[in-house]
Amino acid sequence: MLLGVRYWESSPSAELRGFVSCLWGHGAAPAGGSQLVVPDGCVDLIWRAGRVEAVGPDTGSWVSGLDAGAPMFGIRARPGMARLLLGVPAAELQDLRVDATELWGSRGRDLADAVDEHPELAPALLERFARERLTEWEPDPAVAVAVAALDDPRPPSVRALAGRIGMSERQLRRRIADAVGYGPQTLVSVLRFQRAVRSSGEHRLADLSHRCGYADQAHLTREFRRLSGLTPKRYFARDQAAS
Repeated sequence: MLLGVRYWESSPSAELRGFVSCLWGHGAAPAGGSQLVVPDGCVDLIWRAGRVEAVGPDTGSWVSGLDAGAPMFGIRARPGMARLLLGVPAAELQDLRVDATELWGSRGRDLADAVDEHPELAPALLERFARERLTEWEPDPAVAVAVAALDDPRPPSVRALAGRIGMSERQLRRRIADAVGYGPQTLVSVLRFQRAVRSSGEHRLADLSHRCGYADQAHLTREFRRLSGLTPKRYFARDQAAS
């Protein structure tokens, strides 16, 4: 975690709430720090130290560093809304972090320069970028339905979901990968993991595994190791130590 650093999240404007999960930031760390980042189905645009970085959809954990005295700000797109911030199929940036100028050219450079000049306005500037994108891009309505259906302890099969939406299984897989960054099975695993993370203080692990849709506690433990690199107990102990 980022020790001694204030982390905050705020809701976006009403116009963006169906597309953006949150705006967020870290205060300047006196001695720097690091944070474990785990998959959540989202993508981010992040400003720090003169650079705007696009963080693609993660399939595993990684450690993000923060330089001493350097704040960080970001905007996070909801699962299925990656193109709002990336402008390209999300699968192209799976497990990658790239300079926004590689995606947006001078537009990415202008955004970085604007935040450099007025870092206190970073959330507003990142939000303005997302609002401008709404005039250029529309989400895939089939993916929105699919993501909502798959975010359930007992999700439908891909075949059943494709039939419900009215397309072939192959089409649905392709459109989910384009909008989320990976296929429906991986998305189910990531969304299930996030449900467990959000419910961590409510249940014993055996109860948590049943409530969140795991086959059993062993399944939960395997998935936590795969997605975070930690057992559930170590993951939750880490959160408690940081709070």
